[in-house]
Amino acid sequence: MGQLHCHGPGRCRPAMAVPYSTRPLNVRHPSSTTSALRAVLPLGPIHGQGRSSAPPRMMENTVFLSFAFYSTILILKMYVVAIITGQVRLRKKAFANPEDALRNGGLQYYREDPDVERCRRAHRNDMENIFPFLFLGAVYSLLEPSPAVARVHFFIFCVGRIVHTVAYLLRLRAPTRSVAYGVAQLPCFSMALQILLVAAPYW
Repeated sequence: MGQLHCHGPGRCRPAMAVPYSTRPLNVRHPSSTTSALRAVLPLGPIHGQGRSSAPPRMMENTVFLSFAFYSTILILKMYVVAIITGQVRLRKKAFANPEDALRNGGLQYYREDPDVERCRRAHRNDMENIFPFLFLGAVYSLLEPSPAVARVHFFIFCVGRIVHTVAYLLRLRAPTRSVAYGVAQLPCFSMALQILLVAAPYW
């Protein structure tokens, strides 16, 4: 509200408002002005500065990036096995659900097939081994191991699982599949042991 200027009893009149353009400005240094604004307003980063310009800490961990690479390959391999299982079902007309059998010829195709079951066993074996690897590898990456040693762990497991799947689906001569399975377990046991040694004092 405007102020009143009084020159005696009953002789008050409202003061004239001064336009904003004629009011004196308290000019401060640009950096201090910016700091004051950023303290009051949730301003984003200015001129590429701020939190968004810094890479995530996890992406600086070369061991974790290596783990992410091999883990992604293994997950994609599991997707491929699932697709192969579905294609074998269609080719052999062996469906696990009666509605699928009815859609593709009749209830006589609601049945099991040795080839389909082989694909399913390969997929199930992947889940039993790759899922634990995802946990162990992620925790192991946080222990700051040697990047070269960590890559050897991840590489051996990944190659072992790929060979295991190929041996399973193509019926390679024994003991190819068993050897691949055993070799892939070695880095998992190594990572689990190192995690236990580090975490043992806190149990």
